[in-house]
Amino acid sequence: MSATDPNRVILTGENPFIRLSAGEGAPETCAASFWRILFCPAGPGHVLYYKSETTNDQWRIYSDNIAMARWLQNTVQGMLNAETADIGLPVTEAEFSKSGDPAYFWTETILSADEEITMTWHDLGDPLLVHTAPNEPAERRYGVCTVLIPALGARLVHNGVQAVGLPQATERDGRPFSTCALAFSESWTEAR
Repeated sequence: MSATDPNRVILTGENPFIRLSAGEGAPETCAASFWRILFCPAGPGHVLYYKSETTNDQWRIYSDNIAMARWLQNTVQGMLNAETADIGLPVTEAEFSKSGDPAYFWTETILSADEEITMTWHDLGDPLLVHTAPNEPAERRYGVCTVLIPALGARLVHNGVQAVGLPQATERDGRPFSTCALAFSESWTEAR
């Protein structure tokens, strides 16, 4: 068996996410998918897809590369969450910075002309290495190889208001996981 993945690499970067709810099995009160892209057909950059009560439960997009944000909507992000595939959603120009140590906590900061969003992950668990192939299962067009670091603590603050909800402890393939995680060293593939 070859150690080289036979599929075409379409992007590499990071995709930390926050999914908060009032309790186990309760509807999500906050959903945020953050991307730091190093390589993709639309170039490098950052993008945040986000909705909570602080956005009146409407999706918002913040980016420093609108072409990349739209490409992700038409590909991987749109597959992960069909609600974010709507390219009619406006994109707000923003600046991005990061701080922390992924062994303890991690913070992403997003600044636009009149908004500030901070996303923080803490109480981090043991990393998992996940590798899936494109089309397995059939409805999942893209494959991924990623390091996921579950976060039992996470919060998103938008213009000084903390989004409602908490991370929920879960399992992934029998290992402790969470509805919030840092996803580093993430590469996505599609079949050749």
